[in-house]
Amino acid sequence: MTDPLDKLKSTMESATPVPDVAARARILATAQQNFENFHAASQGSPEAARPTDNRSHAGVWKRMFGMFRSIRPLPAMLAGSSLAVIALGVVIVGQIPNVTDRAFREPLDTPEQTRAVEELLTRQDAKAPMVMLEIGPSDLDDAIAPSFQAPKHQSDMRQRAILRATADLVHPKVEAREMNERYPDATTNPLKITSDEPISTFSIDVDTASYAVMRSSILGGYDMPREAIRIEEIVNYFDYSYPVPDAAEQPFSVSVGVSQTPWNDGTQLMQIGIQGYDIDAATRDPMGLVFLIDTSGSMNQPNKLPLLIKSFETMLRSLNEDDTVAIVTYAGSAGVVLEPTRVSDMGAILGALSRLSAGGSTAGAAGLEQAYQVAASMQQDGQSARVILATDGDFNVGISGAAPLTEYIADKRESGIRLSVLGFGRGNYNDQTMQALAQNGNGVAAYIDTLAEADKVLSEEITGALITIASDVKIQVEFNPAQISEYRLVGYETRALNREDFNNDRVDAGDIGAGHSVTAIYEITPRGSDAEMVDAMRYQSEDMATSRDEYAFVKLRYKRPGETQSNLLELPVTADTDAIAPEDQDWASAVVGAARLMRGEDLGDWSLSDARDLATSARGNDPHGYRAEFVRLLGLLPE
Repeated sequence: MTDPLDKLKSTMESATPVPDVAARARILATAQQNFENFHAASQGSPEAARPTDNRSHAGVWKRMFGMFRSIRPLPAMLAGSSLAVIALGVVIVGQIPNVTDRAFREPLDTPEQTRAVEELLTRQDAKAPMVMLEIGPSDLDDAIAPSFQAPKHQSDMRQRAILRATADLVHPKVEAREMNERYPDATTNPLKITSDEPISTFSIDVDTASYAVMRSSILGGYDMPREAIRIEEIVNYFDYSYPVPDAAEQPFSVSVGVSQTPWNDGTQLMQIGIQGYDIDAATRDPMGLVFLIDTSGSMNQPNKLPLLIKSFETMLRSLNEDDTVAIVTYAGSAGVVLEPTRVSDMGAILGALSRLSAGGSTAGAAGLEQAYQVAASMQQDGQSARVILATDGDFNVGISGAAPLTEYIADKRESGIRLSVLGFGRGNYNDQTMQALAQNGNGVAAYIDTLAEADKVLSEEITGALITIASDVKIQVEFNPAQISEYRLVGYETRALNREDFNNDRVDAGDIGAGHSVTAIYEITPRGSDAEMVDAMRYQSEDMATSRDEYAFVKLRYKRPGETQSNLLELPVTADTDAIAPEDQDWASAVVGAARLMRGEDLGDWSLSDARDLATSARGNDPHGYRAEFVRLLGLLPE
């Protein structure tokens, strides 16, 4: 056994036992398979296995274990049994630099070295910390390149083997049911028979949290509960080329397009696109913001409070100097960490953020009360005010549960203070509560899984998150039974409204921020199509408007900021309606189909590969790479 391996073994055996039989078995099986795959990949040809100098077959292992100088033990927070677990994770910082252009000379390991590692992994008395190797691109390059020689055509295979061998250990798979995460369990919208229920009514939604949760699940190896996939939020994560209004007097434009359904020849997709008027961030009025930060013990993880602090630092760079920021924290109790402070005094704000630490229980209700008090004081100075709650969603002291919290938030929104919610972390993530808070607080709900997502939500889209251009926006669609026999609204399950709510200005609905776009999609079945699921009634009335070629009639209601009476927009839809670019329709179709498959829905022979192919062809102008990222994520999902 090599000296570095002896050192690793000694380090592991000196650590505190962390028992978990099931986790030990899973990681052992994954590690063994990865080592076998890695070894097999290195044996791709006789040339690959033939040493070209006097170096021993242990050359690569020596170099890889030589990088153990950068080991940092992390506590393995696993429990529930009496056996120890060894979790060996590898984080590759950056991209592998031109592995395909490098030469490989020796096999990755020898049977003796494999057995040595296997013995270390299978010791039931091993006392294992979770060990993380931080390997920079140059380290990986230096470790691998000098050690192997192989024909160039095998390099791609070996690169994939390297990634596969490390991926499962970078993000060990965690069963969602073991994580105690909570999501709104809304039943998928049912198929509607037009002659029975011709009218569909719902509130718009601009949240995007579900997309980031989906991405976190795929990259982290987490199982995705069906209810975590909210299709409208995944569709609305992307920008579309809907026309932007020319003036603020018309707060948003409305476009409709009809296209063929990719997974069903007998149905069509009707896409409704709303694009908000954009406002120059530099000319907007000053705003008061209260950062309400969860500093309870559950936030003491790298992807929670530390990421949260970095996220707010990102946001500060996008605010105006005349904006005002206050910081309220809550754990066992709530407190004001930073009184209202001008953004021009950036040092004071950054200093307050840097001093935050996590510990204690979660007095979320007390924090909300304190934050609203501070926001109200900002309003007295003539500023509009907004509370931005950053948390993993766990409220266990004071008011808890979605119903009491939403009642409290709904009461407070009448004062003009909106509440937006940023979710962090996995494990005890409570999406159900955060969705309820944001919807009743007339704010935006987002999930921050990376600093890049923080930049998107809190920097690129900050004006839309802070400036409301239309409130209580509702959509009502009346389908013509002479043309459309059946329809289904895709998503928006948690935003459904009663028919009578559309004209009732006292009923709350979603808001549109400056520059925001909103997309809604119906799958519709033209009358006479082979895809009709329900037979026509024998004694159905014959006085339908059969001569009219309208598919549907779309109506929208909205209020301008500060007004209590709504305004009405109307437009008809026909089979030839094509106000949305075909590329945008294809992209939205691919996203909807992929999301439905991720929810476990049956789309016949249409698969994730089909969704990926359609999305690839419809990427179009993608300046930030968000569409390209989605295509890559689809490639990581099993068929």
